[in-house]
Amino acid sequence: MKVNEINYKTKSAQLEEITVDKEKLEKLARLIRYYILVSTTEAGSGHPTSSLSAVELMTALMFSGLFRYNADNPDFPNNDRLIFSKGHASPLLYALWAAAGKVSEQELMTLRKFGSPLEGHPVPAFKYADVATGSLGQGLPIGLGMALNAKYIDKLPYRTYVLLGDSEMSEGSQWEAIQVAEHYKLDNLTGIIDVNRLGQRGETMYGYDVEAYERRIASFGWESIVIDGHNYDEILAAYERAFLTEGRPAMIIAKTIKGKGVYFADDKNGWHGKALDKEQLEQALKDMGEVDKSVRGEIAAPEDLKPGKQSPRAAKGVSYPVDKPVATRKAYGNALKRIYPQFPDMVVLDAEVSNSTYSEIFKEAYPERFFEMYIAEQNMVNAAMGLSSRGKIPFVSTFAAFFTRAFDQIRMSQYSDSNIKFSGSHAGVSIGEDGPSQMGLEDLAMFRTVLNSVVLYPSDAVSAEKLVQEAAGHKGIVYIRTTRKDTPIIYDAGEEFPIGGSKVIKQTDNDIITVAAAGITLHEALKAYEELKKEGTLIRVIDLYSIKPIDKATLRKAGGITRAIITVEDHHLEGGMGEAVRTAMAEFDVPVHSLSVMKMPKSGTPEELLDYEGISKDAIIKKVKEII
Repeated sequence: MKVNEINYKTKSAQLEEITVDKEKLEKLARLIRYYILVSTTEAGSGHPTSSLSAVELMTALMFSGLFRYNADNPDFPNNDRLIFSKGHASPLLYALWAAAGKVSEQELMTLRKFGSPLEGHPVPAFKYADVATGSLGQGLPIGLGMALNAKYIDKLPYRTYVLLGDSEMSEGSQWEAIQVAEHYKLDNLTGIIDVNRLGQRGETMYGYDVEAYERRIASFGWESIVIDGHNYDEILAAYERAFLTEGRPAMIIAKTIKGKGVYFADDKNGWHGKALDKEQLEQALKDMGEVDKSVRGEIAAPEDLKPGKQSPRAAKGVSYPVDKPVATRKAYGNALKRIYPQFPDMVVLDAEVSNSTYSEIFKEAYPERFFEMYIAEQNMVNAAMGLSSRGKIPFVSTFAAFFTRAFDQIRMSQYSDSNIKFSGSHAGVSIGEDGPSQMGLEDLAMFRTVLNSVVLYPSDAVSAEKLVQEAAGHKGIVYIRTTRKDTPIIYDAGEEFPIGGSKVIKQTDNDIITVAAAGITLHEALKAYEELKKEGTLIRVIDLYSIKPIDKATLRKAGGITRAIITVEDHHLEGGMGEAVRTAMAEFDVPVHSLSVMKMPKSGTPEELLDYEGISKDAIIKKVKEII
């Protein structure tokens, strides 16, 4: 007998144990509608009509016995997960948990008020929200990450459900997720599209053409189920069918009515994001009829299963021949493989460039912890959010330039308190002949803007390996910028590189100018140092490997000794290392000069391009002489 046949029968047996009280579901739905309306009217804002359309869908899911969750322990590893991708329907999410007895009506009245965990769109401050949602098109790829974790890493039977809006199905990130979820056969992932026809300003692209959704999603290999989203018989049958589906994910496409239950607002344009006033609320509640405030929904308990845990083991030391240049991107891959025993919660994702980012080194050693995400960077970042929310340490790699297309996903990850490590290779004009489309020149600025992020820029293989290790041990978002070109080994294997530090590589008591650089331009600074030294001019050279947080103390000390600071970076001026240094030195009367990429890049050799942009050894020497 095949394994999937055993699983199928096991699932069938689980369904046979479930008895659904549809009369109670009706009472719960009426209570949930009441909570949605009174909380949004009290707030004076919100999205009641977008919440009302999915009441039956979510009531049937949570309280029919199919959804399994330990409500007293939201972090329990085998809890089913529920993501509101249409995060503006947060009043429904909060009302569901009120109906479960976990949020009081008094707490619901704090909706959207300062200091309340019941924010306008869900955030993890509300303990039943795993991730921040509301930037549309992100819930399904986040759910994909959670489903990957269940099926391939923790090997637990928990399921992931994602409530989707019909408007957000025009987002490309949804279709990235739909492709990758089918590729990984995620039969533990179920999407529910709330097809209520009306978006923010009118009808959606397909309106009530649910068959259009069904054709498109089925063509990607998903089990596609079209239902009336207010009919409990159809809803429950759809959840059962999705539950029993093997070898592929399922999408429930539910035709619903926006504003369902409020006759003067249902299926009418102009009500999106609009709360009822007190008179309208009074009328709506009168029409709704009696609400049983004492009824409470019960959520089935999950099996008491937990993933097996590997005990951390010490990582091996770093070793590179001092006479052989190595690209920091290759050191990144070496480091992933080396430190995995120390950080057994690691998982690595790549966007089909693992032979360039060198994450393939990890893949070859630990294929079960590596996920090929293909050229779908938005989905990759969201999947990493899902994995992070389940306690994993995701390392995500692609060309630095290509993270820009996923910046909304990166931006949202900060609101989910994510523990993601990003690595961008092929940074700057020094990549050479491939030309500007492949050159990451905005990445430092982008990642510096993320709240509490760490931005690291190693210059040799030793510092790269040590910084990858530092990143793994740091709780929070870290960006590591790596270089395509092989670079000389600067440091001994015993050097340490704490986050927030720097390295003063060359210094004397007679230094005239300080040159601060990182990555490829640090090597240009060292070449400039040697030539200027022959002429009798001494400069201080600082490796600013930690761009954020930056080593203010070392910079300020250097600024107090030398006449000026010159920053040199293979990055645009705006938002890069130079601006970070000027911010750090703002309180001090020390001139800061910046050499950066200021011209439109083009194809050429790395040396030609460094010269062309004025960030080479010769440009540094010229600037030093201008100042002195």
